[in-house]
Amino acid sequence: MVFFKFLKSKLSQFMTKTNRLVILRHGESDFNIENKFCGWHDAPLSEFGVQEALTVAIPALAQSELEFDVVYSSVLSRSRQTAELILSKLNCAYVPIKEDWRLCERHYGNLTGCRKRMVADRYGEEQVQAWRRGYDCVPPPIDEKNRYFYTICSNPIFDDVPRGEFPLAESLHMCVDRVKPVWKEVRREVFEGTRVLMCVHGTVARALVQHIEGISNEAIEKVNIPNCVPRVYEFDLKTGGLVGAAINLGDQEYIRRKTAQVAAIGD
Repeated sequence: MVFFKFLKSKLSQFMTKTNRLVILRHGESDFNIENKFCGWHDAPLSEFGVQEALTVAIPALAQSELEFDVVYSSVLSRSRQTAELILSKLNCAYVPIKEDWRLCERHYGNLTGCRKRMVADRYGEEQVQAWRRGYDCVPPPIDEKNRYFYTICSNPIFDDVPRGEFPLAESLHMCVDRVKPVWKEVRREVFEGTRVLMCVHGTVARALVQHIEGISNEAIEKVNIPNCVPRVYEFDLKTGGLVGAAINLGDQEYIRRKTAQVAAIGD
């Protein structure tokens, strides 16, 4: 009797149809290396960021034998470039990349281009962490005196942003709301069996974590996403629920160290 119960359990597990979704933060950009607020500035991947994609993301995905039918990215080059590197090295450059402005990083307003440590020295670490992590805390809006104002506002990659929706600064909450319609599209694809990779930004990844896991506003403030570490979710296609917790692929000590670096203001 025990044997038959065991066999029934294993058969039920085998028959359960699931699908996976992978969320990955792009490799480090020039602004990440310089510890600057980046947001909607189109900073490219740094050489280190390219190496992160090649040595962290790609081996983890390859070892897990994950395959994809479509990749989502933002219109910012650091997101798209990371996606292209991954597809190229996994020998699936034919996989389409869907770019969407709603997956752009949170807009950091007039903090854009500023070194985080210098801002902390001026306004205090508590205020800077509120701007970085607070759910409803909006940084000062970007204005014409900011050297990146015209570069951002006139960038043709944002031509699809509807009139009246172009942000001058955003809170985490505003980013969560902006990402929600895209998540609904992705969720539908996942439950249709499409294998999806999302190459996005730190705050967008956190927004997706909140939508997927349903964690509180207070809890998401404490979530930190390291660059180029694949975060895998598995869904039961029958019930729509998650199968277990999210799994971060790669060396766990490396992931812990990099997560701590993201949380800190830095030098």
